[in-house]
Amino acid sequence: MGPSEVYFTDMHGTSSLNLLKKLERLVMAAGFEKIDFNRKMTAIKVHFGEPGNLAYLRPNFAARGASMVKEKGGRPYLTDCNTLYSGERANAPDHLDAAFSNGYNPFSAGCHVIIGDGIKGTDYREIEVNLDYTRRAMIGTAIADADIIISLNHFKGHEQTGFGGALKNLGMGCASVGGKLFQHSGNPPFIYQKNCTGCNICVISCAHDAVHLGDDRKAHIDNERCTGCGQCVAVCQFDAARVQWSSEGDVLSKKVAEYAYAVVKDKPALHVNFIMDVSPDCDCWGHNDMPLVEDIGIAASTDPLALDKACADMVMAAPAAWHLRDNDNNNDLRGEDKFRIAHGNTDWNTGLLHGEKIKLGSLSYKLIRI
Repeated sequence: MGPSEVYFTDMHGTSSLNLLKKLERLVMAAGFEKIDFNRKMTAIKVHFGEPGNLAYLRPNFAARGASMVKEKGGRPYLTDCNTLYSGERANAPDHLDAAFSNGYNPFSAGCHVIIGDGIKGTDYREIEVNLDYTRRAMIGTAIADADIIISLNHFKGHEQTGFGGALKNLGMGCASVGGKLFQHSGNPPFIYQKNCTGCNICVISCAHDAVHLGDDRKAHIDNERCTGCGQCVAVCQFDAARVQWSSEGDVLSKKVAEYAYAVVKDKPALHVNFIMDVSPDCDCWGHNDMPLVEDIGIAASTDPLALDKACADMVMAAPAAWHLRDNDNNNDLRGEDKFRIAHGNTDWNTGLLHGEKIKLGSLSYKLIRI
């Protein structure tokens, strides 16, 4: 089997060929036209952006993708799953408010916007994969039930996995709250007693009879019974049920790859990476720092591994942004690993290599410029 094909277009635009038209031409070449969209539920997975962060993808790109799916007879919808941390996207009402304020709404997108794992992050399907770390992946229902997956991915740095691209948007972004808990932690959640109000919602929601109210009217978790499903973290409205953040970066990257495998298992899929506003950190932060490199372009492939590898190689080959350069020695850091410069304790190769091991895709690619 030969190398996977990765299609690429740069950021140059003209009056007759703007970036939206270039995106359309790119995805058509990458395999869009070969997918049978007729009457198929098509999940367009995109990170809606944490309020305050301005590096997230422009909604215009998602709108053009939805339009293309409709033209092929498909039924597109934009989707993302709730966050594990307590922020402005931790439940569906807040998440939709954030999406709408960032420009992702039915009017601008031309399709519905659906939170993938429901109101509190507890709506998911278990996808059996039986891999090294994951036996059954907990994937948001709106994604698991989709017939086709289209991922639109902001390619940027990440403080735990080195960078975030197709793998991160698929593996972490499509996981339910419980799935995110599994990826981030090898330990059961705990109750921060100061915040617990004794409302009993975690007790009622626990399917494993692992949470009980004590004589102090505070919730307590029985670690012998707890399976780490994350329901208590998802339903708690007082930030009392919390995650024990303990997964090492390498283990997290491998789990992300396994969840990505579950998302696209037995489904047609196409992935698009936008190598622009390449901020050093995840879009889940309520801010964005200066980019690591100048905008490079857009790449697409049916192989998420090859796509991420090609994009990482392009970022490494590019000159660093001016604020990172070693100007005293006239060194613009071409060929240097910008992600390691930003986060020296991360190794982005780990997730890619594990993805290849589990046959999610190939790290061998052919870059085709459009």
